[in-house]
Amino acid sequence: MAHRPKRTFRQRRADSSDSDSDSDSDSAEEPSAEPGAPGEQAVPGPEEEGPPHEGDRAEAAERPLRARGPRGRGRGRGRVWATSRRAAGAAPRADGECTTVDLSTDEEDGTYDASESKDDQSSPSDSSSSLEEEFSSIVNIPDAAFIQAARRKRELARAQEDYISLDVKHISTIADTKKDSDEDPESEPDDHEKRIPFTLKPQTLKQRMAEEITTRNEESSEESQEDEKQAIWEEQQMRKAVKITKGRNIDLSHSSEFQTVKKFDTSISFPPVNLEIIKKQINRRLTLLQDTHRSHQREYEKYVEDVKSSKNAIQNLENSSDQALNFKFYKSMKIYVDNLIDCLNEKIINIQEIESSMHALLLKQAMTFMKRRQDELKHESTYLQQLSRKAETSTNGSLAIDEKTQCILEGIESRRAQRRQARALSGNCDHQEGTSSDDELSSADMADFQKSQGDILQDHKKIFEDVNDDFSNIQNILLKFQQWREKFPDSYYEAFIGLCIPKLLNPLIRVQLINWNPLKFNSIGLKQMPWFTSIENFIDNSMQDSKKEDNSDKKILSAVINKTVIPRLTDFVEFIWDPLSTSQTTSLVDHCRMILEEHSTCENEISKGRQDLVKSIVSRMKKAIEDDVYIPLYPKSTVENKTSPHSKFQERQFWSAVKLFRNILLWTGLLPDDTLKELALGKLLNRYLIIALLNAVPGPDIVKKCNQITAYLPEKWFENSTMRTSISQLENFIQFLLQSAHKLSRSEFRDEVKEIILILVKIRALNQAESFIEEYHLDHLKPVINQV
Repeated sequence: MAHRPKRTFRQRRADSSDSDSDSDSDSAEEPSAEPGAPGEQAVPGPEEEGPPHEGDRAEAAERPLRARGPRGRGRGRGRVWATSRRAAGAAPRADGECTTVDLSTDEEDGTYDASESKDDQSSPSDSSSSLEEEFSSIVNIPDAAFIQAARRKRELARAQEDYISLDVKHISTIADTKKDSDEDPESEPDDHEKRIPFTLKPQTLKQRMAEEITTRNEESSEESQEDEKQAIWEEQQMRKAVKITKGRNIDLSHSSEFQTVKKFDTSISFPPVNLEIIKKQINRRLTLLQDTHRSHQREYEKYVEDVKSSKNAIQNLENSSDQALNFKFYKSMKIYVDNLIDCLNEKIINIQEIESSMHALLLKQAMTFMKRRQDELKHESTYLQQLSRKAETSTNGSLAIDEKTQCILEGIESRRAQRRQARALSGNCDHQEGTSSDDELSSADMADFQKSQGDILQDHKKIFEDVNDDFSNIQNILLKFQQWREKFPDSYYEAFIGLCIPKLLNPLIRVQLINWNPLKFNSIGLKQMPWFTSIENFIDNSMQDSKKEDNSDKKILSAVINKTVIPRLTDFVEFIWDPLSTSQTTSLVDHCRMILEEHSTCENEISKGRQDLVKSIVSRMKKAIEDDVYIPLYPKSTVENKTSPHSKFQERQFWSAVKLFRNILLWTGLLPDDTLKELALGKLLNRYLIIALLNAVPGPDIVKKCNQITAYLPEKWFENSTMRTSISQLENFIQFLLQSAHKLSRSEFRDEVKEIILILVKIRALNQAESFIEEYHLDHLKPVINQV
């Protein structure tokens, strides 16, 4: 494989004076290289070794001093002055470079050849004189007077011995020594006797011109040789790369472009071609081009229409003044909503703290009532058991009671006496002991409670004390969104503002619910609250403005109740509500009825919040039945005396259970009937109340208690006219009524028997009533059954 010749990039001789002048100092024994020709050394001939003339010696001594100046300025600035000193009439070279003659190149030696100088001065050639005239405008050659003055100045300096004298005669000695050095190497002078040349030998103008012309010829010849070698090398590489196949000849010619000429093989046969085939191909090609043109035409028309529509839209936007107002409104709404959210995020922490404080205060009060009731029940029952033991042993003397039990019993009697006095003043004489709610607080406890509640309400008022009404008043907030809905209904509904409003209003509604206690008798209803009326008005205006069936604003109130009110009600039911308190249960039922019945999320749908509320109610009533119902059983001899403490205690506990029975059935319509039947009839009536009735003495009191229990049963359970048998959960109660009627029919209590028959008719136990009437031949009671 042929190797590619190495290209050389030579520098012009006119520019190489700087680099050549930096040659090694060990060339002191030999003459330095000529400028621009590294590797070739010029040895002075015999004609140059003679002693120079006196005038020429001075000129030769002056020139090295001038030539030293540019070299002292450093290598980097050499190219600057070289290009700036270019001849005015110099023409650029063919390769794009401008040739300049460097007149300040370093001289090889300190001597000057007088003969060359004389030849240069006496040359009659026209070309030489024209060149000298051309360079005379660039180079300032000193005259004889200047040289004489310099010579005198140098001699005066030697006489004063201000510096080392320059022995001109020693130059010839050194030159002679150099000349004889080839013949006798041992006669070479020592190193300290040698003179180290620091400048190159000066050249005449003719020598410089001849050297420049020679350099140009050499460069052009070398470039042509390199181009020829390059072409040969490329041709060789092309021949190696191209595979010559059979039947083809590749002719590579050295030209501006290498072209491959394929020879036609006459042995190859082509299919016959006629005019029809050509015509079909042309038509097919024409059809394809026409289809392409039509598609391009359609795209072009589409783009033209898009451009027109865009221009029209731009013009409409520029001419429309409403767009600026619309943008201003949307921007103001965005800023308002951002500020509102920032405000609520900052205040939500205070709201939660105050809510927790109020909840803890009410929970503490509820736990106080519950613990007191359980302690009083425990101590009173223990006291009565001790009395029973004493009666059985028939011991004399007073019963020893500890101080704590005595204090508790006295407190119980004191509160009962106060309640009797209050009922007497109100004229409520038909009251049963045990049905009242024992929720009185002492004056000290009440004062502490009111003080703590007042402090919390003071903090509650300070929550939005520093907030503008536009961000704290629900009516003002809804007014902002109402303006949006009226001005831009499409964007309002597309932004689903109806789904965002409940979440925005949640903190503000919670602030208004801090002082709301749904267990308190005569507490303010939800419909009377400011936030409720504001939302209702907002929804009513929405119904008037929009006729959309899927208007999301219709569900704002339901969403607020489900997300804000129901969770608060659930907390009250789980932790604070006392199912034994009729006043609390009645108030709670009223609020829940309004929420669960009138403001359901949508038809046939129960939200998760409502489910949690119902579960909390059922769970709390189960816990009350298990923990708070206690009806003791004493011997009949003990309870026959109505004034005995045992009889009074049993009566109070029985009527307390009846009160819970009533409170449970107050949830009729809100809770499932099966759940109520299980709680009221299965767990309370059959497990506690009937057992207490069976242990009682038959008489008017039994009938009165049964009448009261029947009065609390919901009428809708017995509305079916075809019913002849009562519900299954009342089977034990019906059997007790028949048993009591059998006992009373043998005594003088005839009227009580009629009351029992009426109870059976009311609870739809018609078959049992008819059997009893036929058994005891009570034909006068048949009209009672027939009227049903």
